Amino acid sequence: MSLSIAVIVGSLRKQSFNRKLAEAMTRLPEAQGHDFRFLEIGDLPLYNQDYDADQPAPTKRLKEEIRAADAIIFITPEYNRSIPGVLKNAIDHASRPYGESAWLGKPAGIIGISPGAMGTAMAQQHLRNVLAALDVRVLGLPEVFLQHRETLFIENDVLSESAAKLVGQWLKAFIAHAELHRDHLD
Repeated sequence: MSLSIAVIVGSLRKQSFNRKLAEAMTRLPEAQGHDFRFLEIGDLPLYNQDYDADQPAPTKRLKEEIRAADAIIFITPEYNRSIPGVLKNAIDHASRPYGESAWLGKPAGIIGISPGAMGTAMAQQHLRNVLAALDVRVLGLPEVFLQHRETLFIENDVLSESAAKLVGQWLKAFIAHAELHRDHLD
């Protein structure tokens, strides 16, 4: 069954490794038949509770896009052993005001790439903690913490054969997880 999958990349850099990973992932055979939509988070102002009663237009748009999706993929770098501020800001915007969270019960998956030896292990753990408080149903296993190396991508930002196999296995597990939990949203 086809899924509508929202993709949130936790990096704003145009040549972000995580954006390249996200785009390459959507071209894998495991992605075929599913609709991937990249959500914009760079235009969100800093979260301010004073605006909960009348949220800014970018916040309203983000919340609508999250609600319309069957599942969410978070693709995040690791900044100082945690998630980037822009990603936390987006999560906060879409969770507020209290009782109107767009995240509630959504199936999600987390994957990421970083130059560090541990990949994005710490960032993913921090993100899991945040999402658990919002009742997001995060895929537990497999976990994929990619370390950026020159051999990870080949021409035209295509994943190498070994990386494509690993990410494809993760994506297959994520899709099964999303299909299982999508029925609980209705």
